[in-house]
Amino acid sequence: MQAPLQQLQHPLLQEHELTLWVKREDLLHPHISGNKWRKLKYNLQEAKAQVKETILTFGGAYSNHIAATAAAGAEFGFKTIGIIRGEEHLPLNPTLQFATQQGMELQYISREAYRQKNEPAFLTELATKYNQPYIVPEGGTNQLAVKGCTEIIEDIPIDFDVICCASGTGGTIAGIIAGLAGERQVLGFPALKGGAFLKEEIEQLVYTYSGQHYQNWQLITDYHFGGYAKIKPELLEFIREFQEQHQIPLEPVYTGKMFYGIFDLISKGYFPKGTRIVAVHTGGLQGNAGFAERLGIKV
Repeated sequence: MQAPLQQLQHPLLQEHELTLWVKREDLLHPHISGNKWRKLKYNLQEAKAQVKETILTFGGAYSNHIAATAAAGAEFGFKTIGIIRGEEHLPLNPTLQFATQQGMELQYISREAYRQKNEPAFLTELATKYNQPYIVPEGGTNQLAVKGCTEIIEDIPIDFDVICCASGTGGTIAGIIAGLAGERQVLGFPALKGGAFLKEEIEQLVYTYSGQHYQNWQLITDYHFGGYAKIKPELLEFIREFQEQHQIPLEPVYTGKMFYGIFDLISKGYFPKGTRIVAVHTGGLQGNAGFAERLGIKV
């Protein structure tokens, strides 16, 4: 499958003599879209190779990864179990309602217990409890996810100078860095406050995958808007204007922040004239329904 490139037309781009394309990963699949398609691709193949019937994974109540894994299980014939951080709240929000409609079994655990999600003893306990499922980490990030995300680069048929990507767990940008193998520049926009901590994790993901330390990337940590899943009026206004002008839907957790950051950097003269920029739209649009419901706003 391919995600098309869409070139943006904007006065700011003309003023600074830049070109900007959007890599529409959000169009890869109706429910397993964006980076989730890339991250799950080889994990699903590995689960099948191991003759696993069940995929177990982790996420919060509004997790894009939980929704995508549930949809992937329904489409490719796996039972799915979602270990959800926090207590159950009824009625279910749109994300978890969708997951259950796709056949996912939800298991809620305390936030304290959830912090053990990467601990070997805890994973062994879960494996025993749920009859040895194929376990995918939170956010889908592992070495097979990095492999899948390297293919984003293979799927860009134009020449470019800079590629931008929103960052949560770091798997997508790690794949992009590995896929470029030291060429061009990569800008990551962490969705979390204090996102600089991701640098070490991304470096480790890239090195484990490729055996290389690349220097052609950096994290832009100024556009978290207060932290993960935090929303401010100026971000919502930017998203509305962007969607109206370009007919590209965004969401406020990842892609909205990234595009806000890109255009703010452009306005400040960050990119030299003539720079060709690709921005990766990582999907995540399913979360908009939950934001609208929770905050009483239109996203």
